Amino acid sequence: MIKLENISKDLGDFKLKNIDLELKEEEYFTILGPTGTGKSILLEVIAGLQQPEEGDIWFEDELVSNLPPEDRQIGMVYQDYMLFPHLDVKENILFGLKLRKESAAEKKQKLQQIVSLLGINDLLDRSVKTLSGGEKQRVALARALIISPKILLLDEPLSALDPSTKNKIQQDLKRVHTELGTTTLHVTHDFNEALSLADRIAIMQEGEIVQVGSPQQVFKQPESNFIAEFVGSKNIFVGQVVHKDDRTVIKINEDIELEINTEKEGDISLIIRPEDIIISHQFFNSSARNSYQGVVKEVKERLSIVEVKVDIGIEMIAYITYRSLEEMGIEPGKEVYLTFKATACHVIKNA
Repeated sequence: MIKLENISKDLGDFKLKNIDLELKEEEYFTILGPTGTGKSILLEVIAGLQQPEEGDIWFEDELVSNLPPEDRQIGMVYQDYMLFPHLDVKENILFGLKLRKESAAEKKQKLQQIVSLLGINDLLDRSVKTLSGGEKQRVALARALIISPKILLLDEPLSALDPSTKNKIQQDLKRVHTELGTTTLHVTHDFNEALSLADRIAIMQEGEIVQVGSPQQVFKQPESNFIAEFVGSKNIFVGQVVHKDDRTVIKINEDIELEINTEKEGDISLIIRPEDIIISHQFFNSSARNSYQGVVKEVKERLSIVEVKVDIGIEMIAYITYRSLEEMGIEPGKEVYLTFKATACHVIKNA
């Protein structure tokens, strides 16, 4: 559906570097990366607001690299809404249809369809100055979608909203995409947002795409330390691969070796997801090949889980439920065992 080939853009102190990316028809695709990594610039290049020095942009079988923005059939929603303050809600939404030779009846039908879909029928006669953040974002989304774009570009659309409103707009985006099937490219720095919405995710770092995959692939199998840290991996270690008879371990320090499954040699990095670690009061026999005694150093209560930091010679974080916290009486200073499988140790890369 949409294909970027070798897109490069030099802005002096920042560069987009050889971006290759392909979106499938009706896909909800998210570009995820820290602030300042080039996500918004890439959207502007796709929209025709910036011209790349190199590379081609294809929509279906049409080369659009040299087309002006108004001829690319793109809808775009910005972080700060970009609504026209001198127009009411209805006029803002209809603005994109002004240059189209459609009858008043056709425009009315499209308006009714999109405002009903987004639940903003009662806002049409309001001044945009009186709207809440969530209402403004729904109006901006309606304005972008009413033109039936080939691709919808969303530039950090939820970052200015409070958590409750953000969750509601997130649900709206998912529902609208299911209903209309518009191919969507959404940029954000929020991994939870991407995890909730995206069919696939691209991770961007300093102007480059460094990994593409499903949300679960990116979360469970990050391809670099940067990606692991960015998506919130808690247990990241560097060590030396050592083969001992029929065992393969990573030697992290003089006292700690973790048994792993890998064919890599030498220095490696790995992650262990906190939810893959079992906490117990006593050692127990299981198929898991890693079990270590340690001391609880810290207990942090989160929204739905409890984060427990344990020193086993290295500090590791495991997740437990609130019920387990209460039943086990876990607190700083308690001795516990951490148990996890070798398959839970994901090798990221050769260091």
